[in-house]
Amino acid sequence: MTRSAISAVVALALAMAVPAVAQKRHYAPTRPADSAVAEPETIEPVPAKSEVVIPGNGIDYHGGLVMTPTSGDGIVNLYFIWYGNWTNGPRASDSQYTRDLMSALFSSTGLNNSAYEKINQSYGDGKNNVTGSMVLIKQTADNYSRGKILRDSDVEKVVANAITTGALPNDSHGLYFVLSSSDVAETSGFCVKYCGWHSSANLGGLDIKLGFVGNPDRCPSLCEAQTTSPNGNSGADGMASVLAHETQESVNDPDGNAWYDADGNESSDKCAWKFGPTQTTSDGARYNLTLANYHWLIQLNWLNSYDPATGQRGGCALNAGGPFYQR
Repeated sequence: MTRSAISAVVALALAMAVPAVAQKRHYAPTRPADSAVAEPETIEPVPAKSEVVIPGNGIDYHGGLVMTPTSGDGIVNLYFIWYGNWTNGPRASDSQYTRDLMSALFSSTGLNNSAYEKINQSYGDGKNNVTGSMVLIKQTADNYSRGKILRDSDVEKVVANAITTGALPNDSHGLYFVLSSSDVAETSGFCVKYCGWHSSANLGGLDIKLGFVGNPDRCPSLCEAQTTSPNGNSGADGMASVLAHETQESVNDPDGNAWYDADGNESSDKCAWKFGPTQTTSDGARYNLTLANYHWLIQLNWLNSYDPATGQRGGCALNAGGPFYQR
């Protein structure tokens, strides 16, 4: 077949297919009731190692693939679907400003190749390391095509529709996130047991990596670390932290069969609601990273590294060189 004919067949298959149940879904948990941003306890710095698979550092490899694009540049392509009303929705954070902030965080000058993102370089699949490169390539809007009450299968259909209509490219090495405005419910547990999730699904015969993150302003006490924001937008700041959590795990455990611990916790799960050392803005908001000319309060990620000098095996870190923090 010609390339255009193949593309047409793939598009038709996607359009006709009912998305299969995701292989394994992993959740970013809601904030514990007694949690608070606090000054951390520091553990000895731990240098990152260069081996592709490093077992036994508090998280183990289970044989699956990590996201290592074959394009040569190693960049994971990220796609956003802004679902609902992100112009003038019911909360102030249902706005273009939230979209602008997420665009900045996931731009080439944001998390991409940052010391934080390079924590993921400590993960691999036996052939390749994660590169630590991830960039938002394209975004689109969806005006409640599946209504205001979504099931997990609806989220998958939103992604499939964005691909089949050409709103987003069909990228087998891409990562697609549905981001819902505050008036949208996700029935499997958003604002009850999780703030976001990632998974993979067979859409028209293709293994597509995807996820869901709702506007944390729907339940700020559960999905925001603070309501005083370094960017004047607590919903966006909460979303930034949850998205960072989910994208890290999507890259090092995209199909739920690569990196997780004995309890089933993925790398960011092991550091959920831990932030390490923070600074304070003039209005009292806390932050731990400055990227793309903005301040952010981002959950730590598990650095899969061993320091023979201290015997420390893995820990929650803010950057690829450590140190580890307990909270």
